[in-house]
Formats: sequence, C-alpha cells, structure tokens
Amino acid sequence: MRNYDFAPLYRSTVGFDRLATILDRALSTDVGTNTYPPYNIEKSGEDSYRISVAVAGFSEDELSVEMRDGQLVISAKKAENPDQETLQYLHRGIASRAFEKRFQMADHVRPVGAETKDGLLHIDLVREVPEALKPRTIEIASVGTIEAKPVAKTKKISQEA
Repeated sequence: MRNYDFAPLYRSTVGFDRLATILDRALSTDVGTNTYPPYNIEKSGEDSYRISVAVAGFSEDELSVEMRDGQLVISAKKAENPDQETLQYLHRGIASRAFEKRFQMADHVRPVGAETKDGLLHIDLVREVPEALKPRTIEIASVGTIEAKPVAKTKKISQEA
C-alpha cells in the first residue's frame, strides 16, 4: 500500500482541514476489514441520494441511525435472546453480529427518512444548499450609467527652510 503525505496540503490551504482529515482516514483504513454489512449508495435525483444496507436478521428496535459530527452512523446490536442459548446450529450462514457503519456526509447533505423493507435498511438523503450559497447572477452596469465624482483638490504646503 502506498503512503501519502498530506503535510504540504495542510501548509498551503486554509479551512480545508476537514477534507485532508477525510482523505487521511480513507487512505488509512484497510478496504478488506469494513465490508460487513454490504451496502449500496444510489443517486436517485439531482440532489437526492439513498443508502441501502443489508440488515437481515435485525429488527427495527435493534437498529440505530444517527448524524454525528458530519457523519451518518448506522449501528446494530442483536438483543439478548434466552432461547438462543438452547439452539444448536448445524450451519450458521446468516451473520447477526453487531456492526457500526459510518458515512462521511458532504456539506448540506442530511438524512430525511429511513425505513426497513425486505431485509434492507433504506436511508434517504437530500442536499439542500442554502440560498446564500447558491449561484446568482450579478448585473453588470454599462459605462454610461456610472457617474464620476470629482476628486477634491488638496492644498500644497510649502516648506520653507
């Protein structure tokens, strides 16, 4: 694996600390260790997205979806079941281990709803850019409409030696 040094990025930018931290975190995590549970990220419109996570075997009470520090955190923990101890599995292929999945959200992206259907947890996201940050047209005045103001004359101060 290659190592990247982001020190020049930190030195030559102002206000991009979060971006550098995200890149640092993304490159430092091992790709193979964070594959459970499987998930999809879909773009469903111009400013809308959906994250679908496979949560077979978990009830809605055992799932948690939160926004923390610009991250969407999805976690699940199986509730203790006393009947589970008496079962003897011949084959156990359905994973029901606890997990925590984190997704870094871009600015102005927020979750608007979540639902479970057919063993999948669907989280709908929307990007809402504030009016102050949206592009706007600035009217350019023509030369004839700008009025020049006279410059005030200043007195010369004579220096006598």
